[in-house]
Amino acid sequence: MTLLELSNVDVHYGAIQALKGISFKVDEGEIVTLIGANGAGKTTTLRAISGMLKPSRGSIKYRDEEVSGFKPHRLVARGLCHAPEGRGIFPNLTVRENLMLGAFLRRDQQGIEKDLERGFALFPRLKEREKQMAGTLSGGEQQMLSIARALMSSPKLILLDEPSLGLAPTLVEAIFATIQQINKQGVTVLLVEQNAHLALSIAHHGYVLETGSVVQSGKGEELLRSPDIRKAYLGE
Repeated sequence: MTLLELSNVDVHYGAIQALKGISFKVDEGEIVTLIGANGAGKTTTLRAISGMLKPSRGSIKYRDEEVSGFKPHRLVARGLCHAPEGRGIFPNLTVRENLMLGAFLRRDQQGIEKDLERGFALFPRLKEREKQMAGTLSGGEQQMLSIARALMSSPKLILLDEPSLGLAPTLVEAIFATIQQINKQGVTVLLVEQNAHLALSIAHHGYVLETGSVVQSGKGEELLRSPDIRKAYLGE
């Protein structure tokens, strides 16, 4: 079943066109990745999906509902959550307080507590630092907090923007293992990632963006074997 579908989506920043007729879909239960160079339009695509930017043309359907132009809180209430690039945590709040903000639209206290424990199980370091101010966490711990906070909204689809950015290689591997674990728990993932090799190695499907357009698509393993992709994005 198709969970998310973009059709001919354009996005402008003033007179500058950032997305040019983007079309792709994400099926329920998948990990789908968008790869491409800086400035290709990956982050803009996620912002358009999550309601942070309004498309100038085209359709964005989530669970068969047209959601183009919806405000972010309306999408969160429908099970679509965005963990943005740069983490976006609240540095002057504790780890626990940051996590609880992720559940601000929920009223099911038992479910909230269950998801809090799930976050701590996925990221044991957060449990150890539950009462610590988020601004004092390391970069890797802040990334864990950003993902765990997004999961507190009980999403059906999570958008992850550059989860490995600025992290040590060992932490990157841990984050990607956790993304796979989250997916196995029933959350569909749309992943934007500079580390094309890792992203394609865990993705069911991938889309390659260049200057605001999709130029190639396929199964993750197929794109990983593509000579063009290996030359352009894997340094071979």
